[in-house]
Amino acid sequence: MKTRLMNDMKEAMKAKDKLKVDTIRMVNAAIKNAEINAKKELSESEVIDVIAREIKMRRDALEEYKKANRPEEMAKIKEEIDILMAYMPKQLSESEIRQIVQKTINQTSAQGAKDMGKVMGILMPKVKGKADGKLVSNIVKELLG
Repeated sequence: MKTRLMNDMKEAMKAKDKLKVDTIRMVNAAIKNAEINAKKELSESEVIDVIAREIKMRRDALEEYKKANRPEEMAKIKEEIDILMAYMPKQLSESEIRQIVQKTINQTSAQGAKDMGKVMGILMPKVKGKADGKLVSNIVKELLG
């Protein structure tokens, strides 16, 4: 994954795609920081976790820009998210997430909102990197509601 990021950054430099170069540089810096903090080289799944965190940060920023009515910044953030999503595993559709959530609820015999933590604890490792945690959480709330 790190090799792919470096190769894509070189291609973006040749194509003079400043936004892609900057976005990949930011994610590479985040990966390097995570490696320094962990005092080891990150595994493929750990690199994906870092990319997922970067996407989440941008989605959160997108909400703030929406509230502040900053369409030019929103467009830039959306492009950055699109660039980073290319490095994530294939994302699950909402119906696929619903099926997995329902199966997990049945497995845990969850009986309402009080069991949400139990369901999420089992569910998140199954969808890690393949679905937005906020969407998963909302579906669990809805189905347990």
